[in-house]
Amino acid sequence: MSFRGGGGLAMRGTVISPAGAGSARPGMVLVHGAGTGTPREKLMGEAVAFARQGMSILIYDKRSEGYSLFERSYSLLADDAIGALAVLRSQPGVDPAKTGMWGLSEGGWVVPIAAARSSDIAFVVLVGANGLSPLRQQTWAVAAGLRKAGVSGSLIDRAEFNLYRTIADGGMFPEPYYDPEPTIAAVRQPVLGIWGTHDLLTPPEESPPIFARALEKGGNRHYTFRFFAGAEHAAHRSPDGGVTRSPELAPGYADLVGSWVGDVTAGRSPTAGTSGPTPVQASRTVPVDPPAPWESAPAQLAALLLILVAFTAYPVVALVRRLRGRSRPPVTGAARLLSAGGLAAVLGSFSYLFYVVMTGGKLAAPGPVVAGRPLLWLALQALAVASVVAAVLTALAWHRARASVSRGEGVRLGLLLAGGAVFVPWALYWGLLLP
Repeated sequence: MSFRGGGGLAMRGTVISPAGAGSARPGMVLVHGAGTGTPREKLMGEAVAFARQGMSILIYDKRSEGYSLFERSYSLLADDAIGALAVLRSQPGVDPAKTGMWGLSEGGWVVPIAAARSSDIAFVVLVGANGLSPLRQQTWAVAAGLRKAGVSGSLIDRAEFNLYRTIADGGMFPEPYYDPEPTIAAVRQPVLGIWGTHDLLTPPEESPPIFARALEKGGNRHYTFRFFAGAEHAAHRSPDGGVTRSPELAPGYADLVGSWVGDVTAGRSPTAGTSGPTPVQASRTVPVDPPAPWESAPAQLAALLLILVAFTAYPVVALVRRLRGRSRPPVTGAARLLSAGGLAAVLGSFSYLFYVVMTGGKLAAPGPVVAGRPLLWLALQALAVASVVAAVLTALAWHRARASVSRGEGVRLGLLLAGGAVFVPWALYWGLLLP
């Protein structure tokens, strides 16, 4: 099938129906989770399982235009889904009054927008949906993955948390503070919410009460929440507590969707019910506020550039002097340690942090961990402490030898120590000087 998505984008999908299906059957559009240009085949397992329940299912290729790691609009994605629904409603044998939407993960933000916008949507099914802001959910997911790998302390409490705030402030995290509650409160259709008890990407204990509160606030009591034991984020089976996803759906998941859709489209909408085992959430989410001006992305960039220039200038000047045959002994060897150790701590910490973020979530791989601290992080912390000690020793040595220090060397040392002075609060902020 071809249809027009948000902004008039040409999109393509496939409608899957049960063999020998009769007329007036329900239909459902499946909306992807996060990912650029995700192919429709990614949801083929769900599509076939739901079609076997007597529905016509539309799956489509997710857009890549206007959607990337740094750019996206949930409103635009909602328009894509509404465009897909229009095609599904026009299919032979599909009752247009019985068509709804299913949203996975990020689709849990998208589908409520579509439902609040279009009265053509008869019902809503959400899987692994998140009632919190995207930035709060993401910081929790990566932190939870690190904790699952045995990590604790400043790497989680300060470094990972502050990195995401800085990334968002720099415009590199799309829709970071999107609040889904007002939109959920505007949903009038019956809602089926499904969560796996071992969801490691969406906080399964915190999200359902948020959805219930918002729906109740909007006067909608036609919601059903169900938890599936041994299931992960997408309600598939998981053999290892949510880390890996099996191809098989959780037992009873497809049957529940089929029977629930049959009930609501027949006018028998259930009223405010929650069932299933208690989900497992080892840690709570924490609020993620926009950074203050002094810790904003521009301020962080300015501090970083000053540190890098100050620490790099010291060995560069020494190299130039050596090439000109004007080499002279340093005022103290501690200055060399400050320059080299500070550079290694700054560049190494950011490299490691970005690695942790990219491999974060349920597949976190921080490397060997000792007493809750990754060995590499401990090494970077040791370098940071050594650099601070070296800064103090350099300042003392310069003070003692100030009468014999040339003006040029004084400027060189002053710049180095200015970098050291900025490095101390910078390292505290990023957790390098904290346990």
